[in-house]
Order: sequence, then C-alpha cells, then structure tokens
Amino acid sequence: MSLNQTLDMSLTDLKSINKTFQNAVNKKNETFLVVNPMGAHSLAVGIEVSINIRIDGHVGYYCGGMNENANITISGNAGVGVAENMMGGSIIVKGNASQSAGASAHGGLLVIEGNASSRCGISMKGINIVVKGSVGHNSAFMAQSGNLVICGDADDGLGDSIYETKIFLKGKIKNLGSDCVEKEMKDEHIKILSKLLSDSGINENPYHFRRYGSGRKLYNFDVKNIDAY
Repeated sequence: MSLNQTLDMSLTDLKSINKTFQNAVNKKNETFLVVNPMGAHSLAVGIEVSINIRIDGHVGYYCGGMNENANITISGNAGVGVAENMMGGSIIVKGNASQSAGASAHGGLLVIEGNASSRCGISMKGINIVVKGSVGHNSAFMAQSGNLVICGDADDGLGDSIYETKIFLKGKIKNLGSDCVEKEMKDEHIKILSKLLSDSGINENPYHFRRYGSGRKLYNFDVKNIDAY
C-alpha cells in the first residue's frame, strides 16, 4: 500500500483534515497517513470515498464514525465509540478500544487487536466486529444483527436483550444477559466464523468457539421473517 499524502495534526486542524478525506472523490484507493493525532476526537468521520487512512497514534472519541467506504487503520488505542454508526469499509484498531465500539453500526468490519471495554457492539445493526482480546460488561446489548467474535473472555451481561446478532466466544464468560443463550454451532456458523477470522488476519481455530444468540423470549419473533434477521 503506497503512501500518497501525509497529514500532520500538529500543523493542520481537525476540520481541514476531515475535509481532505471527504473531498477525495478523485483519489480512490489512495493512502493518507495521519501523524501526531494527539487523541483527537471525531477524526476520519463520515468518509464516503474508498480511500485508505493510516493513523499513527492514539485517537479520541468517535473515530471513523459513519464510515461508508474507507479502510482505516489506527496504530494505537481508540476512545469511546470508534466506528459508531459505521455503514461499510473497515476499521482496524491495533491497540485497545474504549466503550461502545461499533455502537449502532450497520455494516463493514471492525477489528480490535487488543481488548474492548464495556458495551462493545451495543445496538449493532449489521456490522461484523472481531475482538482479538476480551470485552467488557454488557457487550452486544440489544444487538440486532451482524456478528461479534470474541477471541478472549466476556464480562457481565453478554448479549443482554439481544435480537438476532450472532456472538462467537472462545474464552470464558462471567454471565449471560437476559434472553441470551448458548446455541448449537452448525457448519454454516463455522463457515461464517472462519471467514471473519481470515478477513481479520487472526489465526484461531473456529472449532474452539461457542455460539450465543437470542432465546427469542423478549421480543416478537416471527419465524416467517427469519431471512430478515
């Protein structure tokens, strides 16, 4: 991946940098490097263009929020709400992610190579989230669709009030949330998990994971609409 432009946040303000990304309509697949991010909030948000963004350092709140097509790599930790309401593209966090990673996100792939704090995947609506480490309490709370892969452990209340998101967990679980139950791991689920692990560059055996999902007791589930979930 060749580098096309370097943006230094010690010299350029956040608004100008975000505008550079958002206006890169004629720079499809080009790569931008952001240096000295200094924990900036709302960096690389609302990117509709298919570009590559590499961020060299830690970021603050809502990095990559509402992303549609960009591929963003954060070489550091991410603050609250990384990839919130993401629609597509990909975000890779090389460090840890604070609470509410991937909240309400509709699509794309979020990879967290460290740990994720509380409420990872809260109200997720179609995103795929892969966490190489562990997740905090109430992860996948009211998660509607998509997949959450956890290679480490899960804290209290995993999947509380979950709808039809699939949770794949390798490690230990403190306890399940309301209406979240362990489910059979079928061949189709092994196939889904194998692809997610491969796409995330994580070398794990999918047969070492367990699957969790909704007991379908807390909402009006209709089997006729199964393909919609």
